[in-house]
Amino acid sequence: MKFYIATDHAGVDLKDYTVELLKAKGHEVVDLGPFDKERVDYPDYAVKVSQSVLADATSQGILICGSGIGMSMAANRFHGIRAALCHDAYTAQVAREHNDANILCFGERIVGRGVAESIIDSWLNSSFEGGRHCGRVEKIESIQG
Repeated sequence: MKFYIATDHAGVDLKDYTVELLKAKGHEVVDLGPFDKERVDYPDYAVKVSQSVLADATSQGILICGSGIGMSMAANRFHGIRAALCHDAYTAQVAREHNDANILCFGERIVGRGVAESIIDSWLNSSFEGGRHCGRVEKIESIQG
């Protein structure tokens, strides 16, 4: 699987850990930054990952900030992006299975490395179930604000 990943200044350490974790599991990772802890605006990085995932339909994204909230809100502004803010393995699992989420979001100030790893493992081991969920995902995609 190919992942595009980015953060803001509040998630650099967990992003770096996540990049290495995914690579160790055999996944391709494109790190879109930032690469230091200088203050940046999270929407800029949500745009980078969202546009990359939309341009590469077989890929998925990971966005990290302090809480994960701002990243998920910004990413979900894009038609075709279903960014899920996950705090544990269960929310990651159902985000994939029921919502066909294509971007995983979490916060460095909320989850530590161990929880992040369990979230990622659950995300990687889950896939969209289809069936009754298809109509619901189609309804999400048809929403125009």
